[in-house]
Amino acid sequence: MKPGAIGLSLIKGFDIAEGGGIELISHIITRLLNIPCNVLMGANLAHEIADGKFSETTIGSHDVTQGQILHKLIQSENFRVVVVADVETVELCGALKNIVGVGAGLIDGLQYGDNTKAAVIRLGLMEMVRFIQEFYGGKCQLSTFLESCGVADLVTTCYGGRNRKVAEAFVKTGKKLEELEKELLNGQRLQGPQTAEEVNHMLKSRGLEEKFPLFTAVHRICIGQIPPTAIIDSIRNHPEHM
Repeated sequence: MKPGAIGLSLIKGFDIAEGGGIELISHIITRLLNIPCNVLMGANLAHEIADGKFSETTIGSHDVTQGQILHKLIQSENFRVVVVADVETVELCGALKNIVGVGAGLIDGLQYGDNTKAAVIRLGLMEMVRFIQEFYGGKCQLSTFLESCGVADLVTTCYGGRNRKVAEAFVKTGKKLEELEKELLNGQRLQGPQTAEEVNHMLKSRGLEEKFPLFTAVHRICIGQIPPTAIIDSIRNHPEHM
């Protein structure tokens, strides 16, 4: 790599760490290329960006100078950028929201309506916050969840994302997720079920599955352990209500 090069990851997901659990993509880039790696995440549906429609995004950067450079390079009239220092939270939000997106799609498939879907979004956000605090607590700033990478990307995912779309079809058709991925996504990958599996491994290792009932239910539904209707029990008996 050229001396002074910096990285910027737009990858919304994790890699599976050796021995299980997750490893952040930005950390892998830094380790393999020996360069600092920043992250960009937000409510950025690709076809809307391509059409030039107004969007916001979040860049996470530990280095003020790098953040300023990236801000200047990427911001345009209809693509507005906010830079924050909370890199890990920005990146984790970009992955965890896909689990909640699957949950929202299950609700749509079950035709439970907007009130139930709103509850899934709210409780999903709470579990995102708790997960990051539990596993990356020293680096987590609650204000980051109010940026585009947080609540905005979550809402977009739960109404317009691929994970929502496939999960809805999963309920309505009874087909396997792998089959629907090929039918509906035109070569794109379904990220939510894999992320749910990786997150579940981490939760199980600390005995925390009961404290994250929505994440746990989504994972168990995706692997066929419980039916889609069981998602209602996961939110009805959520710790937030006790």
